[in-house]
Amino acid sequence: MIVTLLTDFGLSDVYVGVMKGVIAKINPTLKVIDLTHDIPPQNLAAARFCLMNSVPYFPEKTIHIAVVDPGVGSSRRCVAIKFAGGFLVGPDNGIFSGVISQNPAISAVELTNSFYWRTASPSTTFHGRDIFAAVGAHLASGVPLTELGTAINPESLVELAIVECQEKEGIVEGCIQYIDRFGNLITNIQGNLVIGKIWAVEIAGVNISGKKTYSDSPIGTLIALVGSHGWVEIAINNGNAQSQLQLNYGDEVKVLLK
Repeated sequence: MIVTLLTDFGLSDVYVGVMKGVIAKINPTLKVIDLTHDIPPQNLAAARFCLMNSVPYFPEKTIHIAVVDPGVGSSRRCVAIKFAGGFLVGPDNGIFSGVISQNPAISAVELTNSFYWRTASPSTTFHGRDIFAAVGAHLASGVPLTELGTAINPESLVELAIVECQEKEGIVEGCIQYIDRFGNLITNIQGNLVIGKIWAVEIAGVNISGKKTYSDSPIGTLIALVGSHGWVEIAINNGNAQSQLQLNYGDEVKVLLK
C-alpha cells in the first residue's frame, strides 16, 4: 500500500522524518512517497494545487496525507476522506478542495477516535506527527474509515476560496492559482479551452501570445502556454515571470480567444 506525504515542513528540520517514523512503527511495509515538503509556509493555495495535480498519477486506494496547517491546535477539524481514487488525511482547512472538485468525496469522518492516534494527548503544534501520520498508517493497513471517527457530511468540508474560471464571449477570466519554483504563473484556466485556437493572455496590462513550447519565445521574453499539468500558464523563457510581473496568488488573468 502507498502513502504519500505533502507538507510545508521543509527538510532542514526533523519533522518529515519523524512522521515517517510514526508510520513505520505502525506498519514498516508501507511504501511512503514524498510529493513535496517545500510548499511555501502556510500557503494553502499552493498545497491545494500540488495535491490536486498529483493524485491522478497514483494507484487507487493510495492514502494521501497532506499537512499545511495554519490552524493546528484550534477548533478546525481533523478529517479523513474517501474518494474514488483513494483517501485523504489531514486538516479540514480547504487543502483537499482541489482534489474533491475533480473527484467528489464519497464519505468523510472527523478523526475523533484517539485509539488510532499516536497518542491520546497530541501536541497542539504537531498534528502531522500525532494524528495524521498515525491515522494514515492505520488506514493504509486496513482499518476501515468508519473506525477512525465520527461520520460527517462531505458537503460540510471546507472549500478554499478561489476565483472561479468564467467563460464569456471570446474571453475566459480566471486567476493565478499557483506559482512554481521557476516563477511560472499557473492559472485556473484549463488548457483544453485554448488548444487548437489562436489565443493570448492579458495580465497586469500586458498582452502575451499563446504558444506551444517555451522555446517558441526568444530567451528572456514572456510566453503563455499550456503546461504539463493541463492549465494555462505564463512564463519567461529562461526567466522568472513572477519576479518580472510582480503578481501573486489570486491575481486576475484573462485569456482572449480569436
